Amino acid sequence: MTSDTTPTATGEDAAPKNAHDTVEAAVRAQLSKALGGVRGMAEAAVPTIGFTATFVTTHEVKLSAIVGVAVAAVLVVVRLVQKSSVQFVLNSLFGIAIAAFFAVQSGKAENAFLPGIILNAAYAAGMLLSIVVRWPVVGFIIGSVTGDPTAWRADPGIVKLCSRLTWLLLAPCLLRVAVQYPIWLADGDQSALLGTAKIIMGWPLQVAALAAMVGLLARGRTPLRPEKAA
Repeated sequence: MTSDTTPTATGEDAAPKNAHDTVEAAVRAQLSKALGGVRGMAEAAVPTIGFTATFVTTHEVKLSAIVGVAVAAVLVVVRLVQKSSVQFVLNSLFGIAIAAFFAVQSGKAENAFLPGIILNAAYAAGMLLSIVVRWPVVGFIIGSVTGDPTAWRADPGIVKLCSRLTWLLLAPCLLRVAVQYPIWLADGDQSALLGTAKIIMGWPLQVAALAAMVGLLARGRTPLRPEKAA
């Protein structure tokens, strides 16, 4: 079933017409889809901010979890009423559950922030490795659009662009670990400082990284598919 108004091609050119003609347009669209746009990012962040802010002020894991879950529940209800995806809210709920579990099981308030530190370290390590071996993770966004997961590697320009974009995704994760892990290692209850750092380095840092990515993508027009020789 085709909604395209352009004439249908034949032969090799009969492949479905891509909605994006440049790498930059494809990456922008796929990133927006993966993150759920501004609303999706907000829904992923707000319950966690509620949990963290309550924890910083009360040091009560159970109360903090209740606040985080309550905020998420409201967002889920709104999504269900609108008959749209609850994926991003559920991602936040999962993070809250893991944080609460670590704090309760260990008996140390600051351990509520350890899973986030570990997760960011894992993301940073994985993305850094992908850049080093010249398989930057952003490249697979291109593959998801073209239908060929590895063809983008044949174009050095696309590999270079995807490496730069992957660095911008990696940077917030690396900064969070660099700041929060030493705080977690420090003597005494550092939960208030960790909570403050988590809030400051959460939504604002992610938005800054995405803004930098959008700025980089806005400057280029790299063909999504190399021109065929005549």
